[in-house]
Amino acid sequence: MLSLSGSLKIYLAVDPFDMRAGFNGLHAAVQTKLRMDCRSGALFCFTNKRRSRLKILYWDGTGLWVLAKRLEKGTFAWPAATGDGAPSLGLDPAAFAMLTDGIDLRDGCRRPWYQRE
Repeated sequence: MLSLSGSLKIYLAVDPFDMRAGFNGLHAAVQTKLRMDCRSGALFCFTNKRRSRLKILYWDGTGLWVLAKRLEKGTFAWPAATGDGAPSLGLDPAAFAMLTDGIDLRDGCRRPWYQRE
């Protein structure tokens, strides 16, 4: 589980992304596809086509972080694109924490893959 500040900006890329990308590929995607500055201090989140992997790019003021998560089974309940055609969707930290903890944001129910011992 991630602990995030309430003022942190979080952007989800709505289109699937190639998860083989590292620092440079994610940095380029933020600049070209999302048309944002990765040094803004926001989290930029990407998922694959199957929605089973998640990569996050974050600038902490001294360098870039890349965080990754792979689900052993199931998928993330990734939000769909909005009607305005924007390449990203903003989330607040609480909604992002629910998404990564297995909560479907549409109905507030836990995804069937999520089990905590």
